[in-house]
Amino acid sequence: MLGWLVAVGCVILVAWIWPRTKYPGSKKKPSSDALLTGLLTGIPQEKAGETPASDRGHEKSASAVALICKPSALANYLLKHCRTFNNYSPCVSWSWRTSAILQSVYHTCWPYSSPVQFVRDHLQLSDEGLVSLDWALALCGTSSHKRRRTSSTSNSPVLLIVPNSFGKITRNVLKLCEAALSHGYLPVVFNRRSHNGTPLTTLKLQQFGDPADLREAVRYIRYRQPAGRLYAAGESTGAGLLLSYLGECGSSSYVTAAVCLSPVFRCQSWFESGLPRAVQWALVLYQKMSLSRYRTVLGETVHADSLFSSSSLRGLEEGLFCQTPHKSTSLPTSTTSTTATTATSGSTGPNTSGSWEVYWDRNEPLRDVDEVAIPVLSVCARDDPVRGPPRYTLPLELFQTNPHFFLLLTEHGGHCGFSAQASVTGVAPGSGSGSGGGVGMPRTSWSHGALLEFFRATTDFFATEERAKQLAARRRGLGGGMAGRSFRNRSISTCKRVPECSHNIHAIYSWQRSYTR
Repeated sequence: MLGWLVAVGCVILVAWIWPRTKYPGSKKKPSSDALLTGLLTGIPQEKAGETPASDRGHEKSASAVALICKPSALANYLLKHCRTFNNYSPCVSWSWRTSAILQSVYHTCWPYSSPVQFVRDHLQLSDEGLVSLDWALALCGTSSHKRRRTSSTSNSPVLLIVPNSFGKITRNVLKLCEAALSHGYLPVVFNRRSHNGTPLTTLKLQQFGDPADLREAVRYIRYRQPAGRLYAAGESTGAGLLLSYLGECGSSSYVTAAVCLSPVFRCQSWFESGLPRAVQWALVLYQKMSLSRYRTVLGETVHADSLFSSSSLRGLEEGLFCQTPHKSTSLPTSTTSTTATTATSGSTGPNTSGSWEVYWDRNEPLRDVDEVAIPVLSVCARDDPVRGPPRYTLPLELFQTNPHFFLLLTEHGGHCGFSAQASVTGVAPGSGSGSGGGVGMPRTSWSHGALLEFFRATTDFFATEERAKQLAARRRGLGGGMAGRSFRNRSISTCKRVPECSHNIHAIYSWQRSYTR
């Protein structure tokens, strides 16, 4: 035991000292990666009469953060109005927060007692499965925290948060809920089947990139809050599910704008290449502990012994979804196990989906990326120890060619970390898109501040575009009211032509292509 303690102490000491030798001061060394430095679009302070940054082409950035995107009207608007994008000062002093590994562990694994109160809704799906939605109502200590349910007539914007695919509610998610509440949003956390205490009532688990359950949850959210705009945020591997949903539904997604925090884009390669040994061991152990409760009932469709003997994330994923259907012969017919009785035969199909390649053909997050019709911001760090080197893991060509995708790439920040110096604050109080922002606002991390400011700026841009279109219509003598009524009638017929996403609301997306000019 003493030897293990000494080894752990040495690892922590090395992780704490190593960044000091590499980054002893606040001055950032330019990157030696010619590919990335040639593609970064900087965000320096623009002077009067200077050409906008997005029109100067791709150039090397001297800032700690760079925006990679295709030049467009929305990109210019973001560069002008999102001050947080150019206000990231990572910790450079003698602190453990300069270590990407320790920073990532702190924000994803370290326990946190959040002042946010949650109320859970269990949503029964079409196949009798269950997912849950955790609504963050208010911060403890405020005058409104006693309210258990939000009125359906509220026009406050809703922030749908998709946590990582392992079901762990991290400190990063809880902090994001706090920041969103303080800016007038209604945060709601989506929990997959069997995740975070959600009962498993069918023999079906949710595949990595299958958005069917999320689609039904979004439909329910719109039923609960029909008057508020819907925004979405995906954390880590949970961003893959969000991107799959946005790609399958296109302009029928209900979502106004989305942000991915430390996303994993090329997920098949991520599962195959493997993570650092310690990180992979921890994730495999956590997933096995979550699945062990349902070991008996999962044995009806998968080889449980092979599944729980796996030592890699790929082995677990293949064991759950890529094996041939298996019927366990050792399952007692009169079992009284709680887990066995809660899983019913109402599943619409087994967990298996064929070979490994076929599985990722249907679950890769970027498979329908060309169909995404809303602005999506990705916040990533080059030193992310979970995602891997940006040269191989970031689809830079996507951000250069697709006007809907924006990438904020920082030199440091780890995985879902982005710790900043104390002088750096997020979005200014009251600058959120909802009402009541800034009252009792806790300190907002840089990535959360960038997220909230991105939502505000895109909403303002769309409102400006809509006013301009209405003004142009009146000048042509068409009349704003008549145009709106005819547009709504067209959206109904369009909805019938898209059965897989029946909740089509094109009236919200009358601006969907205007900002790509």
